Amino acid sequence: MTRTAIVTGGSRGIGAAISVALRDAGYKVAANYAGNDEAAARFKDETGIPVYKWSVADYDACVAGIAQVEADLGPVDVVVNNAGITRDAMFHKMTPQQWREVIDTNLNGVFNMTHPLWSGMRDRKFGRVITISSINGQKGQAGQANYSAAKAGDLGITKALAQEGARAGITVNAICPGYIATEMVKAIDEKVLNERIIPQIPVGRLGEPEEIARIVVFLASDEAGFITGSTISANGGQFFV
Repeated sequence: MTRTAIVTGGSRGIGAAISVALRDAGYKVAANYAGNDEAAARFKDETGIPVYKWSVADYDACVAGIAQVEADLGPVDVVVNNAGITRDAMFHKMTPQQWREVIDTNLNGVFNMTHPLWSGMRDRKFGRVITISSINGQKGQAGQANYSAAKAGDLGITKALAQEGARAGITVNAICPGYIATEMVKAIDEKVLNERIIPQIPVGRLGEPEEIARIVVFLASDEAGFITGSTISANGGQFFV
């Protein structure tokens, strides 16, 4: 049986690696994106993976987008909640808008994408919900009260939904990456990266997007049916829970 997966934020960075890895594992994949039409078109041309544009912060847009994916590719069995944004500021300078934008995408987006799919997964007695949280949702990070709160919330919903979905064959898990070699991280000043960030990582390097993608492929598989409610840390030993 060929299963269908949606990867939010699936045309760039970690999401792109996840989309490609799921495709290579035999899934029909829909890569959602929010705004970068040029990058999405390039990703589609290079990979052959269809792309779908909507904001995960908008519940109605998620419902409509999921309906289009299911019309094109079939019922969605796997959702990878990867879409995320940052609006960093020290708390005393953070605006309500910066707070809301991050919560709306990084936390509410998990609800907005998972809720419309939940009933179908329950009816079919199979589902995989995989959310990309963050090391900063585990340990917190100065200047990221909004981001840390949202990513910690992702872990809470993961544990709650795992209990609700277990008897219906739905597993719900989270992955907490550390510093991964995406365009965003590699854009950090090289001196800061080499002198302040990488020395904090015991393995002595950044992670690769493909390393996160391999975890997703395993968690999405039938063989991972006994793993649910788990948080997998992939941070090179930078932080232990």
